[in-house]
Amino acid sequence: MFFIIFLTVLGFMHGYVGWRIFTDLNINSRYKILTIVLIAIFTLLPVLPIAFRYIGYESSLLDILSLIGYTGLGFFFLSFLLFISRDLVFKVLSLISSFLPPNTKKQVTIDLEKRQFLQKSLSIGILTLVGPTTSYGFYSARKGPSIINQTIYLNDLPDSFENFTIAQISDLHVGPTIKKPYVEKVLNQISIINPDLIAITGDLVDGSIDYLKKDLEPLSEMIAKYGTYFVTGNHEYYSGAEKWLEETDRMGFTNLVNEHNLISINNETIALAGVTDFRAHQIIPSHKTNPKNALRGSVDEKVKILLAHQPSSIFKANEAGYDFQISGHTHGGQFWPFTYPTKKANPYLSGLHDHNGTQIYVNSGTGYWGPPLRIGVPSEITLFKLKKKAS
Repeated sequence: MFFIIFLTVLGFMHGYVGWRIFTDLNINSRYKILTIVLIAIFTLLPVLPIAFRYIGYESSLLDILSLIGYTGLGFFFLSFLLFISRDLVFKVLSLISSFLPPNTKKQVTIDLEKRQFLQKSLSIGILTLVGPTTSYGFYSARKGPSIINQTIYLNDLPDSFENFTIAQISDLHVGPTIKKPYVEKVLNQISIINPDLIAITGDLVDGSIDYLKKDLEPLSEMIAKYGTYFVTGNHEYYSGAEKWLEETDRMGFTNLVNEHNLISINNETIALAGVTDFRAHQIIPSHKTNPKNALRGSVDEKVKILLAHQPSSIFKANEAGYDFQISGHTHGGQFWPFTYPTKKANPYLSGLHDHNGTQIYVNSGTGYWGPPLRIGVPSEITLFKLKKKAS
């Protein structure tokens, strides 16, 4: 059912763009057939690799097809938005003209005779704009993450943790289009900033261990004095969460599955807890997320930090008394206009916020998902510096 719906949506979107190109640019019949074939190919390309991976088949050829297909999907999606927006404006103008007085209506009608030329000019303009925009978005997505420095002020931070640093990696999505070279960029960035602790807040992978192990391996070389901690995201559950938890454990990460560790410096401690993905129970019932239980046995620590993939965990985190939640999942919307529905679907889209006394930071993603495009929402590794809030 998912594939049928997905293919139907893609077919409509690609078909609409093709139809506007045919009608506005007067493509002759010889080139029209070629254009139809290309549109059909780009409609299927994003779907076929998903279907093959669903039945357990993964290969470098599928990865290449995924990169081409997802890039094409970004191009067609942006084109579709602009074409349909233009057509709606024309429809609205036509509707308004039908209510105008006869003399005015006649003048408007005369002006609308220029519509064909205007539509052709706008179509050329749309395609001219979308091409470079897609190229820029592709470059922005593929060049690797930037370091975002964020100071976190905490009321009861122990003196020994003043200027303690935590590097956050989130939503790396190692899979069909993000491979070892990109992962090595992340490793290099982490090595440069040399954090005290590394937090990986889910959606690390999109695929099987057997196929992606080598691509992910550079992250096993990350070094932080107080360790590397990992919590699951929703995509781990699509890719076999229990097996991936075994692999991240082998890589030297500390998995926090509704549990916590105490980080100690000079006999002073803070609690670092981690929960499973907000909807993990839908796939593995025993993995139901529980911020309160993650703190079980930790009552004396003045500062409590939670690693939780989805910002939606903030409500239970606040009830449990956490001081700070570190999350991802949203990708910051990744590119316009997905910023709007993503913001609607999550309590927080990106950046630092205060939720009834519990601070929450939402990382915009260290990698990307789907179309390799980032427009106005750069990928990031966040470097938190903890400081005691002045009383």
